[in-house]
Amino acid sequence: IKVGGWFELFFVNVLGCPFNTGEIIYIILLVAIVIWAIYESYNNKNQKRENISFLLSVAMLGVPFYGFGISAFIIGVIVLAALWFVLKWKRGKELLVSSRIKHTALLCMLMLMIGYSSYALIVIRSSANPPMDQNSPEDIFTLGSYLSRDQYGDSPLLFGQAYTSQVQFDRDGEYCKPRMKQGAPIYQRKEKASADEKDSYFIVRYKTDYIYAQNMVFPRMWDAAHASAYESWMGGVDGTQVPYDRCGEPITVKMPTQMENIRFFLSYQCNFMYWRYFMWNFAGRQNDIQGNGELEHGNWISGIPFFDNWRLGDQSKLPDDLKDNKGHNVFYCLPLLLGLIGLFWQAYRGQRGIRQFWVVFFLFFMTGLAIVIYLNQTPMQPRERDYAYAGSFYAFAIWCGIGVAAIIDLLKRLNINGTAVSAIVSILCLLVPIQMASQTWDDHDRSGRYTCRDFGQNYLMSMQDKGNPIIFTNGDNDTFPLWYNQEVEGARTDARVCNLSYLQTDWYIDQMCRQAYNSPSVPITWPRLDYCSGTNEYVEVVPELKQQILDFYKTNPKEAKATLGDNPFEVKNVLKHWVRDGKDDMHVIPTDTLYLTIDKEAVRKSGMMMASDSIPDQMIISLKGKNALYKGDLMMLEMISQCNWTRPVYVAITVGQENYMNLGDNFIQEGLANRITPFTTNAPGMKNFDTERVYTNLMTRFKFGGLDKKGIYLDETVMRMCYTHRRLFAQLALNLIQEGKKDKAAKALAYAEKVIPAYNVPMNYLSGGIDIAKAYALLGNKAKAKEAINSVFKNAHQYMVWYNSLSGSRFMQSQQDCMMHLYVMNSCIDIAHMIDNKWAESLMKQFNADAATYQSKGGRLMGEE
Repeated sequence: IKVGGWFELFFVNVLGCPFNTGEIIYIILLVAIVIWAIYESYNNKNQKRENISFLLSVAMLGVPFYGFGISAFIIGVIVLAALWFVLKWKRGKELLVSSRIKHTALLCMLMLMIGYSSYALIVIRSSANPPMDQNSPEDIFTLGSYLSRDQYGDSPLLFGQAYTSQVQFDRDGEYCKPRMKQGAPIYQRKEKASADEKDSYFIVRYKTDYIYAQNMVFPRMWDAAHASAYESWMGGVDGTQVPYDRCGEPITVKMPTQMENIRFFLSYQCNFMYWRYFMWNFAGRQNDIQGNGELEHGNWISGIPFFDNWRLGDQSKLPDDLKDNKGHNVFYCLPLLLGLIGLFWQAYRGQRGIRQFWVVFFLFFMTGLAIVIYLNQTPMQPRERDYAYAGSFYAFAIWCGIGVAAIIDLLKRLNINGTAVSAIVSILCLLVPIQMASQTWDDHDRSGRYTCRDFGQNYLMSMQDKGNPIIFTNGDNDTFPLWYNQEVEGARTDARVCNLSYLQTDWYIDQMCRQAYNSPSVPITWPRLDYCSGTNEYVEVVPELKQQILDFYKTNPKEAKATLGDNPFEVKNVLKHWVRDGKDDMHVIPTDTLYLTIDKEAVRKSGMMMASDSIPDQMIISLKGKNALYKGDLMMLEMISQCNWTRPVYVAITVGQENYMNLGDNFIQEGLANRITPFTTNAPGMKNFDTERVYTNLMTRFKFGGLDKKGIYLDETVMRMCYTHRRLFAQLALNLIQEGKKDKAAKALAYAEKVIPAYNVPMNYLSGGIDIAKAYALLGNKAKAKEAINSVFKNAHQYMVWYNSLSGSRFMQSQQDCMMHLYVMNSCIDIAHMIDNKWAESLMKQFNADAATYQSKGGRLMGEE
């Protein structure tokens, strides 16, 4: 990619050729030179041509060019010169590097080229501008960014900062600015001013990194954003106090010691994030709930009770929902034992055996622990990462297979041999994978389950049918099922899915500005130069300027209106005059309160639920608590202002509050999506829940992916979405009851029970069980209310029994969970009093017993928490 980029810059920027000319010439030369070098090394007729072609192949593949710019070129020349002397070096009369070695090396490099050529598909696909085009890698520079995963950032590997390290500062007069290290340039295609202008690339920005004052070797605890997670995992970090002058302010920095750093590497990155996954596959798995170090979630187990209880607490006291989890698989360590037998047998089977062993070992290591070192993962990962090490598990499975031969060989050495013995051993060893398949079948069987497709479609169906709506999503699980439904199922192709995570990038804004399926482009009026990479990435909110602007309007009203408009804090005016144009070269937002003038007629025609009888003149958007807005926030404001209520704008309910500024005050829920409205919906007398639309969506438009099929497998991620849907039913029922529509509420609850049955989706606190019970109680259906409360209370009680069975630090670490489950039990009792006081008192006795046990072990009392 690097060498190809040099060719591209030379042919396009220097010689004035069209885009991709240099890339095409580079590929042709690369293929020709490598084939020539292979031909020369194979024939072994001319040593000089052989060495030259070999050097050119290495150079064209970019192997010696480390770094970027002229320094990379100089390093490459030095490496190639050194390689030239090595190629000519003789040991006696024989060359140190023979033709055969060069030929083998070239074939290896050719293999890498063939593998790399598959990425041509990425560029070809991107050039067609499909609706989903991540990173838009249409030239060699954007492909390089795509392949190096620039959007995910970097982590230090061999040397760098710790999570407590302070950035170095340089004094610039009265001010201090952080010291930055300039990295490689980032090239983009230049926007043409006219059709006649030649193609060219320009440097849009340079990669930059902070320079830290405190650094350490092999930093494993490095990310300041995960400081509390590091401390929590380690049970506190003592560290060493390092004095530091932070721009005239003397402070002390607590740097973790190298021993603590290594302990985190071994305990979390190696043990928890690799060996735990390894043991899932060859010893057994506790359940499929993501673990973050707690004893009841996602650990490896053997299936041997005394051993598992010693490690993880009494497993018989786990709640039913964990004991019955389909991800609970026990292999009794038999695959592990078989693999270890094969590993040692191969390693100690003479010279041939040890050679074969190292081949398998390096496959095992490089696809396992080597990836652990490279990823340098932080605690609290958003999902389990076992898929990253699948190659390593395949390698160990080779040793499992060799283990069968090892057992047969061992019996032969004991003079126990023959066809019958080999057959018996093979059959007995076959019981190991049979046991594994019998245990794991139920948590790998997806037959009859269409939840991902249907739940994704439910997001789309939550939106209004007319007006080409836009829905903001965030993250993979919110977005990919929606894309699938539009691309494959053809569902709601009139709607536009807009991912807020990607909206920070110019390539994604480009895609939003194009039509997709039956959805017109989103209304972004900015020219590309105002949102291209490196421009308006981060715009400060400076409310101190607000008064100065108001004073300017008082003293010079005509000039003020001419330059800043009638309302200087109107969203469109702020985005144009202060963000894009940069008044007095200040690219800032000069207020913490923005306004949007409301087209009342457009609102009346919009189809949205009116939160009040009157429509306000302005929508107020508060930026309080915001130090700055990022590019995605600015694009969101631009779209809302340009849509002018003629195009519905939604935010998925699973988008976190931190991702949509303070717009939550203007949400009206219509299903799995909140509609952005001009009303302040949380004010007294207002409503933020459209019962009629939610009722229609849930009862007639939503699908539930076969949840009524008994025994269907629901993993943790799917289960969370099942909980979300049931909570929506409960929310709908309570709102309908509040509006006096009890018949509809009863129908909604009955339908919820049918499509999200308790035999597949447990009725507990997380799944809205308390609100379901409360709705039934308000409807007078005491039997159903009691059934729901019993289920929720029993689940919380079982967790209390489990936590109370723990001791010492294990118990102390579970206090937050205990508090939550005691709160759930108490909430159940409150609703039980609405149904049957005597029954409520029996629940209270159980609550008191659990609370007393909890307190006797040193648990905190339930106070304001």
